Amino acid sequence: MTADITVYWDDRMLDHEPPRGAFKFPDTPIVATPEVHPDRRERVENVRAMIDHAFGDVTETVSPARASRTALERVHDPDYLDWLEAFCADGGGRIEDTTTGMNEHTYDAARVSAGAAIAAAGHALDAPSSESGPESPLPYALCRPSGHHAQPDRADGFCFLNNAALAAEAALADDGPADVAADRVAIVDWDVHHGNGTQEAFVDREDVLFVSAHNDHGSWHPEYHPQEGSIDEVGTGDGEGYTVNVPLPPGTGNRGYEAVFDRIVEPVVAEFDPDLLLVSAGQDAGPADMNGRNIATRSGFREMGARARRLADGTADGALALIQEGGYQPSHLSFATLGVFEGVLDRTVELEGYGTDDPFTFLDEPTDLVDEWIDEAVARHREYWPVE
Repeated sequence: MTADITVYWDDRMLDHEPPRGAFKFPDTPIVATPEVHPDRRERVENVRAMIDHAFGDVTETVSPARASRTALERVHDPDYLDWLEAFCADGGGRIEDTTTGMNEHTYDAARVSAGAAIAAAGHALDAPSSESGPESPLPYALCRPSGHHAQPDRADGFCFLNNAALAAEAALADDGPADVAADRVAIVDWDVHHGNGTQEAFVDREDVLFVSAHNDHGSWHPEYHPQEGSIDEVGTGDGEGYTVNVPLPPGTGNRGYEAVFDRIVEPVVAEFDPDLLLVSAGQDAGPADMNGRNIATRSGFREMGARARRLADGTADGALALIQEGGYQPSHLSFATLGVFEGVLDRTVELEGYGTDDPFTFLDEPTDLVDEWIDEAVARHREYWPVE
């Protein structure tokens, strides 16, 4: 078999189980039956089923090693890692008044998840390429728990270790997973939530570009999520300009995301000229996701996947890795992630009963409002990048 996809995955990532409650919130007497937390194992089990069905003949699965303590400390504070390990060893639980919680297996699962992202980055950097594109499988880290909200010194937003940041740091390290280290890494985050943890990890750095397109939800906790994700958070010191936030209004759909790529993502990443492109691939911008308010569909994610592939080919010699982030409607996550793979691999899959469509398609996009918000982001980032 010649593989087109290498999935970095291990069943240990299923052992993480956040506390039940009122959706993602703590229990309340007015809810008779506590729900399974939205970061439920069915999310990634469904993605595995989709890959097996749609691409099983061209997919290989690799079990990653757990990220080492040395690798983790490239991003995370030692005291925080000690606390996280001890909290889980004591049985876990919900972190104060947040929506984030753990069980006794979470620290181990998070280390495996981080190891998957690090391995995928090394794979992408070492992959040979030619004028016709990459000559090795697409590396995909099917991470659970996700990572892009985890900051160097705290957990946040269902995230404990920042998989994308750890992958970027490993790629830049002389003793990282690749034969040759990268000099510059670009991270494009299309999860519907701002990747505040990734931003925080590189806020004063010029060797990592962070571009995030997300709902304008602002800060959701004064201690655990103080970042706003606004267009005015552009980085500090040497990193000024290398944080590129693109807040989007509720209802942004396929056309809006295409405009974000046309006007911001593609010109900024091309100007940065990375050695590696990492995508924080959270497919929770879909119309059925209860944790977001956007309406991107399978075809929209197909287009984003295709654009990520072309962008990596044009700027990073094809070095591209996908790192799974959010997506909380378990069924739609499969359709949306299928779209991403269809775009990256340039291979459309006919599903019996569904064809190439998305049965969750719903509502029309508020075109004028989306354009106004993108105009504001372009005007802000024009100070640093050739965007129009």
